Amino acid sequence: MAIEIERKFLVATDEWRAQVSKRLPMHQGYLAAEGGQASMRVRVQGDEARLNIKAAVVGRSRAEYDYPMPLADAQEILDTLCVGCLKKTRYWVPFAGHTWEVDEFDGDNRGLVVAELELEAEDTQFELPPWLGEEVTDQRRYYNHALALKPYRTW
Repeated sequence: MAIEIERKFLVATDEWRAQVSKRLPMHQGYLAAEGGQASMRVRVQGDEARLNIKAAVVGRSRAEYDYPMPLADAQEILDTLCVGCLKKTRYWVPFAGHTWEVDEFDGDNRGLVVAELELEAEDTQFELPPWLGEEVTDQRRYYNHALALKPYRTW
């Protein structure tokens, strides 16, 4: 079974922008409302598309399955089948031996910037960049599935 181990933080300042190594716009949509055992997402990122299934649990570790899919199919699914969508730009920011993924949201989630760090184990040690704010790993409303259904601007 594939496991995603991830920590999630709010971003407090723009200091990270000077260290960006790569950026990619993303448009993603969810195929079911919350409440099931899994979230199923279609994502277009640049010129590729992916189907992703994650266990619908909050916390540091959860099952995750991720597969490439035809771009035209993903675009059609985003346009016709999703119960909620969001757009964001992902930035990769190296810091102290790790690469942080910083998501700057657009649309109804504009103003929200979240940094995530994927880890090999829950007890992996890492240094916190000075631009991080509060940890939100255990707060469901900051998960993309929740943001697609109940955007940040509605809180």
